[in-house]
Amino acid sequence: MTSGELSDQDYLREIERLAGRVRAAASDEGWLSYLEDPQDSTPLQRSVNALARALRHYHFSGDGCLEEDRPPVRLVGATVLKPGIMPAGVEETYEEVCARIGVDPRPEGWALWNTWSDGDLKVTMVVAAVETTEGLFANWARGRPVDPVTPLPSQVALIRHGWIGPVTLAPRGVSRTGLGGLPLA
Repeated sequence: MTSGELSDQDYLREIERLAGRVRAAASDEGWLSYLEDPQDSTPLQRSVNALARALRHYHFSGDGCLEEDRPPVRLVGATVLKPGIMPAGVEETYEEVCARIGVDPRPEGWALWNTWSDGDLKVTMVVAAVETTEGLFANWARGRPVDPVTPLPSQVALIRHGWIGPVTLAPRGVSRTGLGGLPLA
């Protein structure tokens, strides 16, 4: 399909999608900067950095834009558990799920991050980063493949072997697992 066949709105969405891919490629190469451009930046790098700063992006604490010293956690998916608000398909109460997982209930809730250990074992991190997880969901809902930065040690309650579900799959999590939208087993 050529750009002439797209509506104005679809054209803008396609441009934003392609700009996002440029931003992701620069990030993967390790030179993307949301801060002031480094002295040794090339004109192309400065232009891509400016493009990345201008792209619509829902920023949240832990999105990696400012926490340059913490590497990202590559997520398969995530879940938020809160008192009175449980994910679809969960029959247990918040308190029951907390007891099963092995954490004390907190009024703010918990986030479950499904990822891999250094040895490629499936693990679930139980983290206090509920707002970060909600920021991830806001981006994932718009198809933006965002991963959070590694949580601070004080944010990690525990790490369990295996993935705990149900989860909202990360856009890149689908390709990383090969699930193609199928539920996690």
